[in-house]
Amino acid sequence: MTLWRLEWLRLVRTHRLVALCAVFGLFGLVGPISVRYLPEIIRRFGGVEVVLPPATPADGMAGYVKNAVQLGLLVLVLVAAAALAFDAQRDSAVFLRTRVPALWRIVVPKVVVNAAAGAGAFTVGAMAAWYETAVLLGALPVGRTLLGIACMAAYLAFAVALTALTAALLRGVVGTALTCLGVLLLSALLEPLGGFGRWLPSRLVGALDGLLRGATPSSYLPALALTAALAVAATATATALLSKRDV
Repeated sequence: MTLWRLEWLRLVRTHRLVALCAVFGLFGLVGPISVRYLPEIIRRFGGVEVVLPPATPADGMAGYVKNAVQLGLLVLVLVAAAALAFDAQRDSAVFLRTRVPALWRIVVPKVVVNAAAGAGAFTVGAMAAWYETAVLLGALPVGRTLLGIACMAAYLAFAVALTALTAALLRGVVGTALTCLGVLLLSALLEPLGGFGRWLPSRLVGALDGLLRGATPSSYLPALALTAALAVAATATATALLSKRDV
């Protein structure tokens, strides 16, 4: 059995892949509905009459992304940390390390498989949100929607690679996950400051909403290019650090 298949089976048999798809899929179904019926929800449960502008198709997808990024990213980082912080358990770390000639054979499958799982789960939710949006709010431009989904998938892949780097610096699963989430949050807070914000990976989180509201695709290319480079660099650095670590 290859380590690629082993990592895939670990995701499936522990139901972590199901958890990822369930979180993103749920928000994909609920997001556009909550946007469409928000005034009715406030009036019914808050007892307040509100007048809001009519919701647009872009609002439907924005509702999905806003909710999915918060909880979905948390679940993805926890899943990735559980896989990449393998040194947290000495027995399993020794078992894995003594069966490969180079450590990249462990790290790369874990990063790629978990990144693919996160991107796939987000896409599942996006397809559900796309359908709900088309039914409730109107049609979306296909090209821009697909490009926005790809940008968010790239950001999630970067989050997994950053988790690998954090796991190389720390050992525990919880500490790895919390530190990684803290770095991602800090990146998001720095985005509005200065002109370098257009290069930060966190800019890709708003790509889907921005593209659907008329932003030019080229405005996200700097962030997309740097995100890809940082993901590769983080994975390579994590592999180098883990190779030198004493178990």
